Amino acid sequence: MRSRPLTAASLGLAIGTALAVTVAAHPRRELAVDARQEAAARTSAAGQHAGIHLIKHVIIIMQENRSFDSYFGTFPGADGIPPRVCMPDPRNGGCRKPRADHHDSNGNDPHAEEPFKGDLDGGKMDGFAAEAEKASCRPRPAPCHPDVMGFHVASDIPNYWAYAQHFVLQDHFFEAPGSWSLPAHLYEVSGWSATCARTGVAASCHGSNTPAERRPSRLAPFAWTDITWLLHRDHVTWSYYLDHGAVSPALGNRGGVSLHWNPLPGFTDVRRDGQLGSMRPLTVFYMQAHAGTLPEVAWVAPDFRDSEHGPALVSTGQAYVTRLVNAVMRGPDWKSCAIFLTWDDWGGFYDHVNPPAADGQGYGFRVPGLVISPYAKTAYIDSQVLTTDAYLKFIEDDFLVGARLDPATDGRPDPRPDIRENAAILGDLTSDFDFTQPPRPPMTLKPCPATTLTPRPHPGCHDHVALHARTWGNT
Repeated sequence: MRSRPLTAASLGLAIGTALAVTVAAHPRRELAVDARQEAAARTSAAGQHAGIHLIKHVIIIMQENRSFDSYFGTFPGADGIPPRVCMPDPRNGGCRKPRADHHDSNGNDPHAEEPFKGDLDGGKMDGFAAEAEKASCRPRPAPCHPDVMGFHVASDIPNYWAYAQHFVLQDHFFEAPGSWSLPAHLYEVSGWSATCARTGVAASCHGSNTPAERRPSRLAPFAWTDITWLLHRDHVTWSYYLDHGAVSPALGNRGGVSLHWNPLPGFTDVRRDGQLGSMRPLTVFYMQAHAGTLPEVAWVAPDFRDSEHGPALVSTGQAYVTRLVNAVMRGPDWKSCAIFLTWDDWGGFYDHVNPPAADGQGYGFRVPGLVISPYAKTAYIDSQVLTTDAYLKFIEDDFLVGARLDPATDGRPDPRPDIRENAAILGDLTSDFDFTQPPRPPMTLKPCPATTLTPRPHPGCHDHVALHARTWGNT
């Protein structure tokens, strides 16, 4: 981890150098200094974990299809786009460099399991342009220049950058699986993605980043255990809020939340627990935020128009997220909230960091991650390795006394290969908070600020382009 201010980094280097000199001259003092530092670190960590219970409401907002570099690649102090990057361009010859792209609407670039492998290219991280051309271009001589090397800047997305500047930006937040939206959302709520040979039989499931989808003839294909099993068992309140309702398995209400972004109705345990009513329209979220009656755990999923999934507008998605955050900040629950904002996958856009391996299904590429809370550290960049597994871990530590989605202990065994929340490489979100500080006041923003996006967004940043499920490839 590192804090953003360069002066702090310089000070840390100076202190580190001074300590190094002192330690070299006084080996016995080295032991004493190390012991004091370790004791202080243990005390600090214990305090952070005790302070977690100041958070009474966890709100997870997941948007769509943006890599870290495509939104924060030029953010000062972050692990952003390195100099002299140039992706091989097999169609047009030569290579393509990252470039500022102010277009409000971006392409629906390839972002499934196979494109992930192609972009990764065995760890060389140089397949982004080639994969996009292979999937998106018509035969020559038709011109084709996919926008995967484009990135947005502060003046395009000023509200997102304002949250990063005033709260916490996570610059090593990775998609949990190396794949597309459905497995990403399955990991978001269950720490796994799988295919099950027998409906409702957890033992028949095996890990897969291409899981079966919900259909009218297959309403509950997800037989393994999700986090709501533990929440319901321990009487922890939760809701999953749906922007303009849900697209149905028969593809009704096509303007609602995609099936891929709304996985919980497909889990056997949600149905057996009688919890389908916990999927609620987004209007309920706004009413509860105003009244101070938000549940302890909340997920918020966008419809297509608000999602930022190309070709949906960046401005519309930013306005939608800002309205959500403003609603929480203006309500009585703000003083005890943690808002976690992220994007489900990289959307095909360039990112330069080679993802670490957690197991055979992940991690995927970096996506933006933000923490917004009255207890969040100020102007802080968190460089721990994180995924949505860390959200589950935070929820479990805050509300479930550290219980895990562990087949050996959760009372509903499934054959998942590991307990993702316990991965040694996974960071701890409590590091993004200062629970000793007084709760910070809200920072409400204009949902539709002035930007450099082109064309200029409509008033209110409301999108008027017809979008529905049939217009999208893999989501």
